[in-house]
Amino acid sequence: MKLSHLNQAGRARMVDVGDKPMMDRSAVATGTIRMSPEAFRLVAEQAIAKGDVLAVSEVAGTLAAKRTAELIPLCHPLGLDHVEVEASLAEALPGVRISAKVRTVGRTGVEMEALTAVAVALLTVYDMVKAVDSSMVIGDVQLVEKQKAPRDD
Repeated sequence: MKLSHLNQAGRARMVDVGDKPMMDRSAVATGTIRMSPEAFRLVAEQAIAKGDVLAVSEVAGTLAAKRTAELIPLCHPLGLDHVEVEASLAEALPGVRISAKVRTVGRTGVEMEALTAVAVALLTVYDMVKAVDSSMVIGDVQLVEKQKAPRDD
């Protein structure tokens, strides 16, 4: 299997997508952060000193998706048509589950944008709650869906 981000000499390079067709592209990623029952209770009651953990993490994830090319060296800068980050309480963990859906029309996919949104949203939860629980565990960050479809126009 040939890796597309390596040139003939094995050095990293940005893939040339100029000849690829414009397509509708979307991706969904998810992840979790596990925390102590006390930290979970405080997040659920919106009693964390830094503010509304779920709302702030959603905004952080959205901003991160839009700036993925600045963070991941070989990613193409993309104009995103839609980013939806959802943070929800997951009592069974206990903790927070993050889901990010990203959509664009372009020549390359938006998987990295969805994954970056989830990772930064989870890091934001950690940052906001770490004073209460510094042993939280971020995990299960994964791409769960990737789609592309030809344009009708």
